[in-house]
Amino acid sequence: MKEAYLYKKLQDKNVQCQNCAHYCIIKPGKRGICGVRENIDGKLYSLVYNKVCAINIDPIEKKPLFHFLPGSQSLSIATVGCQFRCLNCQNWQISQLPKENGKIIGDDIKPEEIIKIAKKYKTPSISYTYTDPIVFSEYALDIMKLAKKNKIKNCWISSGFFSEELFNLISPYLDAANIDLKYFSDKSYIKYSGGRLQPVLDNLQRIKQKGIWLEITTLVIPGINDSDENLIKTAKFIKNKLGRETPWHVSQFSGALSWKMQEIIDTPIETIKKAYEIGKKSGLKYVYTGNVSGLDSENTYCPNCGEKVIERVGYNIRRFDINGKCPKCEHKIDLIL
Repeated sequence: MKEAYLYKKLQDKNVQCQNCAHYCIIKPGKRGICGVRENIDGKLYSLVYNKVCAINIDPIEKKPLFHFLPGSQSLSIATVGCQFRCLNCQNWQISQLPKENGKIIGDDIKPEEIIKIAKKYKTPSISYTYTDPIVFSEYALDIMKLAKKNKIKNCWISSGFFSEELFNLISPYLDAANIDLKYFSDKSYIKYSGGRLQPVLDNLQRIKQKGIWLEITTLVIPGINDSDENLIKTAKFIKNKLGRETPWHVSQFSGALSWKMQEIIDTPIETIKKAYEIGKKSGLKYVYTGNVSGLDSENTYCPNCGEKVIERVGYNIRRFDINGKCPKCEHKIDLIL
């Protein structure tokens, strides 16, 4: 447990959390929407500091980050909790646990120990993932500062629903992010995730303006966000506001793995292919399909001549670029190496 870094004290020992874009006002003895921040006698505390519920070494491509240190491994960590309640969540067992039964689980691992593990296994980056690092931002930030000193990169895999105050805290230490742009509809954000669209759009632009490497993921869900209109709006926003070089991952939804959408069919492959084509026709340089094996659209191709630059079969990576340039026409590919 640690006192929160971002909150405002109010009258009668109430507090306003300033960690995410909900800006919860929390009464004494109560928790915020995330389920892991509690007002204890007029002070706001993070209940998940040092409480690691998941830790693994993953391919960076699993995040997914396809253009950031391609082919490398990333130490990946999480705590329980989430500021959203996405009905399609596939990690709901840990993201929703504190809201379901109030429990805070996890192994006690101090920030210094996380750095030691990263150095032991020689991972060039640490990914804050599985659940949204927004909810364990104090813990993540303390690790990020140590990582920066040790020349280890920091990656956030997030909904992008952080407050501007939190972004200003983490941005000096953040090297890369994959952000879920779930729907291009405020109504859908409210109905299916318990959030809002505009804070996500604002933060995506903040990330880009700071020069932090950014990739976008949209989980394509039948009947919810698979319309041409939604996909076109998403692709055009990425191109016009974030830049053509920003990779867009369009991923297949699985109802069986979801929290409360088991009745929805898996996304047809034809729909995933349609989303890919929409991204390409909209002018994006790099569009990728996810959760569907065997498609050429998992690979990176030179946007200038079409030559294959990186081949991906699952998480097996084969690079053909020459120091980040196309081996055929020498066009510079947008890669962080």
